[in-house]
Amino acid sequence: MNAETVTAICAVVIAVASLVVSVYQTYAMRQHNRHSVRPVLQLHRGWPTGGRAGIRLINSGLGPAIILDSKLTVDDEVIGTWDAPSVDRIRDRLPVRPSAVTFNRGEVIATDYEQYLLSVASYDPQEHAAVENLINRRLTLEIHYESLYGGENYTAVLRPRQADH
Repeated sequence: MNAETVTAICAVVIAVASLVVSVYQTYAMRQHNRHSVRPVLQLHRGWPTGGRAGIRLINSGLGPAIILDSKLTVDDEVIGTWDAPSVDRIRDRLPVRPSAVTFNRGEVIATDYEQYLLSVASYDPQEHAAVENLINRRLTLEIHYESLYGGENYTAVLRPRQADH
């Protein structure tokens, strides 16, 4: 082997190593970009006496969430998606009609979004016992969503609390 062959082999090895580093760097940058706009939807229940109470949806992630689908279940009966007709079906069954905010497939939930989905304006434990029982013990809400990149199929779920013993 002469010096020219060794030099050529070294040049090829350096070029291949450079290509591998470049490809890995591009992959890492894409992963970082995906994580930097990841939405994180959370469903919370709250019952402050005298204040707004019910189910609250929060996007605590760094990017908007695109709603793929949702499923509303009451007492193991699938009511439908979290849209106006389905939510009205459960609100009509209650002695006090709570406020509702609904959404449809494809809707975008902005970063820093925080909104009550089903709530009463001034919670009173006696007056709103049926609403609290529905939300705490009978209702299941699943929200399937993704980021702007798509394909992740994230899920936020609110399940009934277990009965106190």
